[in-house]
Amino acid sequence: MIENGSAQVALAARFEEHRPRLNAVAYRMLGSLSESEDAVQEAWFRLSRTEAGPDAGEVRNLGGWLTTVVGRICLDLLRSRQSRREDSLDASVQAHGETHVPDPVVTRADIADPEQEVLLADSVGLALLVVLETLAPAERLAFVLHDMFAVPFDDIAPIVERSAATTRQLASRARRRVQGSTPAAETDVAKQREVVEAWMAATRAGDFDALLELLDPDVVLRADTGELSSGLSKVVRGAAAVAGQAAMFARVAADQHMVFINGMPGLVALPGGEPVSLGALTVVDGRIVEINIIADRERLEVLTRPLREGGGA
Repeated sequence: MIENGSAQVALAARFEEHRPRLNAVAYRMLGSLSESEDAVQEAWFRLSRTEAGPDAGEVRNLGGWLTTVVGRICLDLLRSRQSRREDSLDASVQAHGETHVPDPVVTRADIADPEQEVLLADSVGLALLVVLETLAPAERLAFVLHDMFAVPFDDIAPIVERSAATTRQLASRARRRVQGSTPAAETDVAKQREVVEAWMAATRAGDFDALLELLDPDVVLRADTGELSSGLSKVVRGAAAVAGQAAMFARVAADQHMVFINGMPGLVALPGGEPVSLGALTVVDGRIVEINIIADRERLEVLTRPLREGGGA
C-alpha cells in the first residue's frame, strides 16, 4: 500500500508538469476557463484509474497521451454543447449563441508582473477564440491540436474517428476560416495601451469624432450580456454604428480601468467596485477592428474576482 501510494504521488507530480500545456489545449478548445479546468481534472482521473496509473510504465509518452485524452474530452464537450444548441427551441438562446464571447484571462495592469511577458508569448487573442467558436467540433480539434500544439495528424485521426488525410482536410478548412476572419492584431503592448487609453478618453468625453478616428471602417462590436438577458446581446458593424454606441460606453466611462485581457491591454468597468463589463479591443495598424464585450454579471463575478480580491483593477 505504501509503495502504491508513493507511485501515485510520483504520478501526480508528473501530471502537474504537464498541466500548463493541458490547460492551454483545453482553453483553446473550449473557450471556457471553468470547463477547461474540469477537462484537465478529468484527464487526471482517467490517468490515475488506468492500469498504467501506478507507475505509468505503459505510457511511453505521457505528455502526448494526456494531450490526446484532453482533446477527446473537449471534443465530447463541444459536441454536447452543439447538440444542446441545435435542440433548443428558444430563439433568444440561439440568438445569444451568435453573440457569445468566450472567457478571457484577466490580470491586473497596474502591477509590474514578470510573468506578463510569458503570458503574452503564450496567449491567444479573444478575437481568435471567437472565430474558433464558429468551427465544427472536429475542425476545431484538428486545428488546435495540429496548428497550435504540433500534434501529428496520425495522432489526431483516432480522436475524430477519421483517416489522417481527412483529418488534415479538417484542419485545412479550419485554417482557412481562421485566416480569413482573424486580423493580424497588434502585439506591441505599448501601442495597444495607447489606443486603449485614447478610447477611454474619447468615451469619457463623448467625442464622436475621436471615436470614429480610432475605429476601422469595418469594425465589429460584439456584446454578450448572458443567456438570461440575451435580447440585449448584439453584434454591431461599421464605425458609425459602433461610435453611435458612445452613450452606452459613456455610462461606465468614468469607472473604466485598464487591465490585461489575454495578455494585452483591455478595459474593465467597476462602478462602486462591482463589475459591469469587460472589453477586449483588437487593434490593427493603430485602429480598432473588433471590440468584444462581456456584460454577463454572473460570468463577470468569476472572471474579475482576482482583480477585486487584489484591491481593485
